[in-house]
Amino acid sequence: MDGKVDKQGKDFWKRIHDLLARELGLKELTPQYWGFYDNQNIWRGLENNGAERCEKWMLTPFDGKMSADRFVKERLSLFEIGFREHENFVAGLNAKLAENIATAEIYDKTFKGVGLRVPGNTADSVRAANAGLNAKFQGAVNELNARFRQASCQLHYHNGFIQISEDQTVAQEIETPFWKLVAEPKWDNVDHDIKEAIDLRDTDGRDPAFYAARSLESTIKIISGEKQLTTGKEKGAHNYIDNLMGAKLIEVWEMEALKHFFTKVRNPFGHGPGAAPMPSLTRPTGLLRTP
Repeated sequence: MDGKVDKQGKDFWKRIHDLLARELGLKELTPQYWGFYDNQNIWRGLENNGAERCEKWMLTPFDGKMSADRFVKERLSLFEIGFREHENFVAGLNAKLAENIATAEIYDKTFKGVGLRVPGNTADSVRAANAGLNAKFQGAVNELNARFRQASCQLHYHNGFIQISEDQTVAQEIETPFWKLVAEPKWDNVDHDIKEAIDLRDTDGRDPAFYAARSLESTIKIISGEKQLTTGKEKGAHNYIDNLMGAKLIEVWEMEALKHFFTKVRNPFGHGPGAAPMPSLTRPTGLLRTP
């Protein structure tokens, strides 16, 4: 900015560089310092900033020394970490929005009618700036996911992570609204466990249903608490489901389906089977993942 490196941008790119280098088990992606001998044979030392180091690493030609699959995935990690860090930055500003609006309103009341002022009020400016920042980031997310779809690479970015998304219709009609919903801080545990379940499913890991069930149970508990239905005497998921049923937030068939799930799916996977065979779910297929 104004011919100088912006401090906030400099810190942002250094953080991205360091996080990715650590994730890949490297000291650095590319050297921080470099130089050359001038015509007088004097060494001229120069420094690459974080953005330049990430750029040089990103644009390194593929030389076949590692698999193409790993080469591409490592570079996708740069996008993932960059988007996640900026999303965390936006979330931090959102968390302070109410406080900033209150401060702006006090300012407007204090200096009302004093001197020359731009028409409008400061509080509205704070709201508009925050809305613009969120819209700009969401636009970047939408563009990234559109590029994934255009490249037919079956990937989708949501809430800090890039994960497999095999069906475009499912991604647009189910996944995108879901990830937008659980982006709110109160759903952090739901978001964390469902991502774990998806990763285990996609990598043939063990017990993805266990984490999916944890996510579902957290959802039920959050709703029960928000509706002031929780008594503190609940002993398990069934009691929280009864809370929702008692308040007529779910239908009878939904109550029965939820209880059946926790009894027949969650419990067998959430507890050791002893000497009995280890329970396992049927491997998911493309047919099960399409509407």
